[in-house]
Amino acid sequence: MKKEHGAPHGGIALGFDRLCALFGGQETIRDFIAFPKNNSGRDVMIDAPATIDKKQLDELSLKVTI
Repeated sequence: MKKEHGAPHGGIALGFDRLCALFGGQETIRDFIAFPKNNSGRDVMIDAPATIDKKQLDELSLKVTI
């Protein structure tokens, strides 16, 4: 029988970050998420998304239009 749809784990898979949190004795996975975002969707590690300065745009031959 060929399985065409659905996940092989039946939708109850444990994520790696959740597993690490359990082994680490934490109640939240916040400390184990690979690319954490804050409440507004910004990556606080690299301050993304951010504005691009003129020098970077010129270097890549890009033009921003609104």
